[in-house]
Amino acid sequence: MEHNTPLISTIVAGLVLAFMFGVAAQRLRVSPLVGYLLAGVVIGPFTPGYVADQKLANELAEIGIILLMFGVGLHFSLKDLLSVRRIAIPGAVVQIGVATALGVGLGHTLGWTFGGGLVFGLALSVASTVVLLRALQERRLIDSNRGRIAVGWLIVEDLAMVLTLVLLPAVADLLKGQANGASWDSVALPIALTLGKVAAFVAFMLVVGRRVIPWMLHYVAHTGSRELFRLAVLAISLGVAFGAAMLFDVSFALGAFFAGMILSESELSQRAANETLPLRDAFAVLFFVSVGMLVDPGILIREPLPVLATVLIIIFGKSLAAFLIVRLFGHPNMTALTISASLAQIGEFSFILASLGVSLALLPDRGRDLVLAGAIISILLNPLMFALLDRFGMRETLSKTKVKAPDPDARAKTTLGAGAKPAHHDGHVVLIGYGRVGSTVGAALRQDGADLVVIENDAERVAQLQREGIAAIGGNAAAPDMLEAAAIAGSRGLLVAIPDAFEGGQIVAKARALNQTLPIIARAHSAEEVVHLKSNGADVVIMGEDEIAKAMLARLGRPA
Repeated sequence: MEHNTPLISTIVAGLVLAFMFGVAAQRLRVSPLVGYLLAGVVIGPFTPGYVADQKLANELAEIGIILLMFGVGLHFSLKDLLSVRRIAIPGAVVQIGVATALGVGLGHTLGWTFGGGLVFGLALSVASTVVLLRALQERRLIDSNRGRIAVGWLIVEDLAMVLTLVLLPAVADLLKGQANGASWDSVALPIALTLGKVAAFVAFMLVVGRRVIPWMLHYVAHTGSRELFRLAVLAISLGVAFGAAMLFDVSFALGAFFAGMILSESELSQRAANETLPLRDAFAVLFFVSVGMLVDPGILIREPLPVLATVLIIIFGKSLAAFLIVRLFGHPNMTALTISASLAQIGEFSFILASLGVSLALLPDRGRDLVLAGAIISILLNPLMFALLDRFGMRETLSKTKVKAPDPDARAKTTLGAGAKPAHHDGHVVLIGYGRVGSTVGAALRQDGADLVVIENDAERVAQLQREGIAAIGGNAAAPDMLEAAAIAGSRGLLVAIPDAFEGGQIVAKARALNQTLPIIARAHSAEEVVHLKSNGADVVIMGEDEIAKAMLARLGRPA
């Protein structure tokens, strides 16, 4: 029996090495994405040893993109998309134009034709779906105004690239100066057909999909089978994406996004998002591995200056253009910087466009190598861009909100829960997260007159809290210096109200290192999460299911 099949060996090698390098990266205090990319380099064709199947890796990565975009669509309604159209459409078009012009200029310097420079510039203009969404999700920005603008911007970029991929073969001879009977008039028909197909797909989803998809999921949910529900979610996300590509010639990512957006109107959307999360994460890892496999490390030695120029266009050229555009539309610095950081990398569409350019004899092989090198370097540097953004956001917030040391005359005394003995009765309480749970806790603390400091990722919530006179800091509490900014060392309690127990564990561990006697209370959804949070230093961990069970028993008059 043959065990060394290309599919299995590619998945196993990719995931195992990604895990090993990811753990090493985490230990070195860098993003695990670095480890995933290096795993791809190790099993790629440019390094000695085992070489995975690149075609299979790319197809597996495409599944990850489909599931990721479906998940984003579940949290992104049509109303949200239309609400940012006035900035997303002109902003993305201008930014693509600026990046393309810079690429054409670099291509001209390197002696390429106008067509080669055009393809090169377009490849540098479009951000990676996976990298952008991963960064926004890690900071819980998807549902914020900044996140909506970034995702809307990304959708416009994807539509522009779909149009480019369709039109490029039709105009390839014109760009090479070999008309052969072709003219710009002949391009009008492909443009009209492409726009018509996209419009037909959107109309189909709004008219047919809006009725069929929620009905199908509700029907399966009423069967009571969790297995069938999970299968239905996967069938909808993958099926709609594949059908959109085959019938309407739009990208898999765009099809999956609209499927999720249609389903977001159902009350089952949150459950659907949770069911796809494990597969979404696994296949997203394979995407980064597949990117690493494309990279020839030797180009850094052969072409150091062109590589540097390419990276500068990606990280600074188009990011500066995006920053200026967002500011011109009247949005604050944090929004502009978030969009800039989100777009400061390139990914899957860039690879496809570069490969198509080479196959059409427009872009030289050297250009494709520069695109790939620029992609991996920009993806490696993108977490650093967001880390700088987090620091800037924290300083900007602190300049508006002064978190003072504990007031010795403070009158408020808040009960933190059984087993939690405050080390300081005159300090403030630090609350992490102001969502459904956090806002309820915060309201109760404020009613009791407690001094409260909130750390929250959503800039709109932070602004609202500040308008209400509450000390609120914008950013991820797990980021460096965030807990110090909230004066955690002098606080009398830490409440971790975010639903992500793994991120909560990081916060708890950092808080415990800063204040050994600090009472820490966190929330969990499972026994494993309780153990994880307590092992990191939480004093009390409250699991929702346990509290519900106690309340039910209390209603029967039986002690819990």
